[in-house]
Formats: sequence, C-alpha cells, structure tokens
Amino acid sequence: LAVARAAALSADLPLFRYVGGPNAHLLPVPMMNILNGGAHADTGVDIQEFMIAPIGAATFSEALRQGTEVYHSLKSVLKSEGLATGLGDEGGFAPDLPNNRAALELIGRAVEATGLALGSDIGLALDVASTEFFSNGSYTFEGADRSMEWMTGYYESLLADFPLVSIEDPLAEDDWSGWVHLTDTVGDRVQLVGDDLFVTNPERLARGISDGAANALLVKVNQIGSLTETLDAVAMATAAGYSSMM
Repeated sequence: LAVARAAALSADLPLFRYVGGPNAHLLPVPMMNILNGGAHADTGVDIQEFMIAPIGAATFSEALRQGTEVYHSLKSVLKSEGLATGLGDEGGFAPDLPNNRAALELIGRAVEATGLALGSDIGLALDVASTEFFSNGSYTFEGADRSMEWMTGYYESLLADFPLVSIEDPLAEDDWSGWVHLTDTVGDRVQLVGDDLFVTNPERLARGISDGAANALLVKVNQIGSLTETLDAVAMATAAGYSSMM
C-alpha cells in the first residue's frame, strides 16, 4: 500500500484513481452502523451491527444526509421508549432490548419518523458476526443452542418481515456447509457477505466460489496484508459474479 501511495504521488494522481483507473468514478452506497449489539455492546442483543443503507439516494452527499437524519431520529425513538442512548464500541446506540427483531423494529420507526420510506429510500443491513457465538457445531443465539438449519429459517423470517439488503457473516467462518445451505436458500434475495469467512484471502474465496458459499466479499486490506492480494481477491470475486463491499 505504501508503494501504491508513492506511485500515485509520483503520477500526481489520487490513490483511488491510480488503483482504480478511469472506471473509478462512483462512490458506493454507504452502510451506516446505527445500533450495536454482540461483542460491541454489553446488552442482550446477539447481532453485532444493525446498519442502514440509503439505497434510494441519488448522490453520496444525499445518502450521508439521510443516514444522519435516521441516526438522530433513532435517538429520539429510543428516548420515547425509555431506552438507553449510550453508544457501543462502533458508535451506534446500544440499548438493552429483548431480542434482535426489536432492534430492526425500532430502526424502522426511526426511518419512518424522518419521512423516508423503509425499503425504497432506506434498506437495512446486518453484521451478525456469528463466529462470536458459534461453538461445537451450534449457535448460542437468543438464549438457546441453534442449528444451522434453524439460523437459516430465522434469516428467512427476517427477510419476509424487513427490507434487508445485506447480511454479513450470518454463519460462522468454518461452517462451510451452513454457508452453502444458506446461500442456496436466500442468496437470490439478499447480499450474503463473507468477512470472517473469506478474510480477503483469495484461497478462501476460491473455495467459497467453488462451493457456492456467500455471494459477496468484504474487502479489508489489513486482513490479507498487501494491496496486490486484495486486488486479486476483488478481481476473483468480480469474475465469479460476487459483489465487493469495502
């Protein structure tokens, strides 16, 4: 990465233009983490990050404005319910809620209070970080040990009730058969992002593509260690029809 930065400076180009070339002209839809659970908050909520994605915004600046409005609206909704507005490790609110659905319902109310439309203006996204509660072949989720099949059914029910556009790490990093089953079941309806599953590693990504696990790659240069390997992983994902999430 340091060499790429030096080369970009030498060519008098911004880093994104040096790396991405002439096609690097669009900013991605941002996903904003507004409610924390799991390891990022000391509460009973299992899912680590609840995010919003301003999928209807015409520009990045408009998406940022909408995200800010929903964030402040969520604070008002939490206060109206007598819930805590303290922040988790990632900067989202961290109220103690009875279950994970309650978090999505509160975010939905916050979106509607801004006048934005849930599903067309604002989509919902999750980072489940399920490796954190996976042990001995089962998931300790909402107070009980759950199978991969149960977790798949749970995500199906969330997709039926909420406009989820992306779920990151819905299953554990070594639950390959579970990932394949989940992707076969809901992969045509939602982005399934491998973060811990792939760790931006071309070898793990190649296995995922071969097995049919996930349909998107989370890209983190720090996970694999070099810009070259990162770009190799992105190219591999793109060639296989996988999305890349930065």
